[in-house]
Amino acid sequence: MEEFVVKNGKKLRLGYTTGSCAAAAAKAAAWMLLTGTRKERITLQTPGGTVLELAVEQIRTEEAAVSCAIRKDSGDDPDVTNGTYICAAVSRRDAPGVVIDGGQGVGRVTRQGLDQPVGAAAINSVPRRMIRENVEEVMELTGYTGGLTVIISAPEGEALAKRTFNPRLGIEGGISILGTTGIVEPMSEKALVDTIRVELRQRRALGREYALLVPGNYGVEFLRTGLGVDPAPAVQTSNFIGETVDACRELGFAKILLVGHIGKLVKLAGGMMNTHSRYGDCRMEILAAHAAACGADAAAVRRILECVTCDDALRLLQEAGGDLCGAALRSLTEKIIFHLTRRAGDGMPVETILFSRVYGLLEATPGARELLHTITEG
Repeated sequence: MEEFVVKNGKKLRLGYTTGSCAAAAAKAAAWMLLTGTRKERITLQTPGGTVLELAVEQIRTEEAAVSCAIRKDSGDDPDVTNGTYICAAVSRRDAPGVVIDGGQGVGRVTRQGLDQPVGAAAINSVPRRMIRENVEEVMELTGYTGGLTVIISAPEGEALAKRTFNPRLGIEGGISILGTTGIVEPMSEKALVDTIRVELRQRRALGREYALLVPGNYGVEFLRTGLGVDPAPAVQTSNFIGETVDACRELGFAKILLVGHIGKLVKLAGGMMNTHSRYGDCRMEILAAHAAACGADAAAVRRILECVTCDDALRLLQEAGGDLCGAALRSLTEKIIFHLTRRAGDGMPVETILFSRVYGLLEATPGARELLHTITEG
């Protein structure tokens, strides 16, 4: 594709999804099967309205079936499926209609809460619709009234899936065929948030009432080694803490427990619900403000403002003596809960556990330990 977006001052080329590849391959294979003529380029209109003209490769024809492939192009997005082939094999069947399934390298759903039911191929709803509509268009153009079977495969899919979220989500044996607009936008935050929502939806489908959230790997490690609990129930939010809380509310969770490193969660005390550094770095300012409110003198506040890491600031607070460090952490945690509760809305309590990789457990809200036990042992 030669279409671009500009992000953070950089010109980035768009790509197209595995769903677009699957639909285009199925359309080309159906055309060749029903007309008997070879087709080396195929036109596809994506759900987002973009028209793609794609090269058709690896064409294999038999009397009752045709298979071909489209090479995935992710543009400037660092997608693990970039350059891989998405294949479609189309064959005649006696019964009318279009049957779609997954073959080699396309994963199978093994857990509830995903876009497709347990046992189905991991070909999401929009790509399925794209495949069906494009194949039916060819059937109508050629006057074919019988049925067709479409098998989507990805020869490298099983190996590639190990580098994706699929094993964590319960999709086994291969990649997913994905896409809502048909187009890949580089560095899409929406894709990450959608993945978080999928994990939360799975847990609700399994009857889980409480959500255990961690921003990233530090939180997973602390659950295991610092608190001695199984981190498997935890959902990683990355920087999207606010949007994850929104999803918990929409999905009907009863309570939230957020376990996070102070370097991330301190930003929540300032109302920053996306903790990525490009939205701001107010860590020392917030720590200094809470320290001052709890009695730190001007010299201590100045030293905190000069710190580079939260651990360094905590060291200064501890060196100040008395209960200054503990008081500042309690004050900070109260403000974190204030902003999280405001985001969560009435009726969904939020608890939190704050830790440091250097100093370990720092602070926990009154109900946090009990809720953690309920989630991990229940």
